[in-house]
Amino acid sequence: MKRRDLEQKLRVAGCYLKREGAAHSIWINPKTGVTETVPRHNEIKENLARKILKSLIAD
Repeated sequence: MKRRDLEQKLRVAGCYLKREGAAHSIWINPKTGVTETVPRHNEIKENLARKILKSLIAD
């Protein structure tokens, strides 16, 4: 999955970028308080993208 597609899905779900790290970006879901790291690669493996989405979007 492209990183920009993953970030778009996170934004639609109400998550936002908390900060940029050296190799990862930190995203947070303000409703649940869950944070998750997203690698700064152009292409993110499907399994990892699903895990990130599941973690941040779960209510």
